[in-house]
Amino acid sequence: MSEPFDMEVFLGSVMSGSQTTRQRHLRQAKAIQAAIAVRWHRDNPWTWRRKHLVWFLSQYVNQRAESTRYYYIFDHNHNHASPREVLEIQKDQQSNHSH
Repeated sequence: MSEPFDMEVFLGSVMSGSQTTRQRHLRQAKAIQAAIAVRWHRDNPWTWRRKHLVWFLSQYVNQRAESTRYYYIFDHNHNHASPREVLEIQKDQQSNHSH
């Protein structure tokens, strides 16, 4: 049996900012890792695809408190997605709940 993927080692050399910011990013990364592992049995970010992160942001995070959603969307938007992409994810999620 292999060792669980160590997100802290994976992100350690690329995280920047204050200690508080780095800790928040690590907590978020571990939450993303855990949710994707449960849903798709993929605990290693090298095996993730865009659809996994889109699912996490549009389905999993939307069930959290507004302040939590803000930090996930802000951090994702700041690092990876355009504001338009984040809005499209949110619109898709809202339309899926209305049907």
